[in-house]
Amino acid sequence: MSRRANLTPEQAGLTVSGHRRVAGLRRGEVAMLADVSPEYYAKIERGHLAGVSDAVLESVARALRLDDAEREHLFDLARAANGAARPVRRRRPMKWVPRDSLTRALDAITLGPAFVRSGRMDVLATNALGRAFYDEVFDGPGQENLARHCFLDERAKAFYPHWEVAADVTVSILRTEAGRDPRDKRLHDLIGELSTCSDAFRTRWGAHNVRRHGSGTKEFHHHEVGDLTLTYEGMELTAEPGLSFLIYTAEPGSPSQERLQLLASLAATSTAGPPRGGRDPGPQDALKQKDRWK
Repeated sequence: MSRRANLTPEQAGLTVSGHRRVAGLRRGEVAMLADVSPEYYAKIERGHLAGVSDAVLESVARALRLDDAEREHLFDLARAANGAARPVRRRRPMKWVPRDSLTRALDAITLGPAFVRSGRMDVLATNALGRAFYDEVFDGPGQENLARHCFLDERAKAFYPHWEVAADVTVSILRTEAGRDPRDKRLHDLIGELSTCSDAFRTRWGAHNVRRHGSGTKEFHHHEVGDLTLTYEGMELTAEPGLSFLIYTAEPGSPSQERLQLLASLAATSTAGPPRGGRDPGPQDALKQKDRWK
């Protein structure tokens, strides 16, 4: 329904005349474009997807001009309705512990924040720079969850200079995950908590937007080092279905790269003591550089 409401007759290639009460397409128009009966399309739109063929779903996806993420979400919903969802994911314990090899892979990345997150947006493991980058996610209402941090921690509106965009993306990721794994109780609990505590989340959840989160550019304002423009790459962990490995990097030679280096220095000096037999010059040098960006 939300996709139909967002698509105008002109965008769908239809010629219309006279007054229309709504800007989007009517059910009958979508049915005509998808080459199915209006009654059958109405049944699909009401969520009765059991038994609907892939060919019909493809026709509906084309009629509604769904992008790749929306099309995949539609098929996920249909698989769930038919009781033939994706391969069952292993349920992880409440306190998931990364493999040593995965921890070493994270630690090998030193030029940018790197972390592993679940589809529920739990930050499960990070390298040292990732821990420093997301320090407010770990020590506040976020409870190590990016969605909670975005909607329940006021500091998030400073961390994300374009908070409205970040909030849209966050909800779209959760909506996508809900289609992939509709029986995830902890995901349902998280959505219920955010819907109860945040009007901004509840409004966005009702929009039914989905998206893929593979690569792109984001802007941040870190409370220690200031503004950062970072690109990110996301990869699915084949050994851990449902988990993603994400890496942020800055353009070489840019102010953002210098600030990431400063953040890495601050993180290192806050966790390491002075070297044996001498004074540790690191913290003082890092603080001098930090003052430069204030």
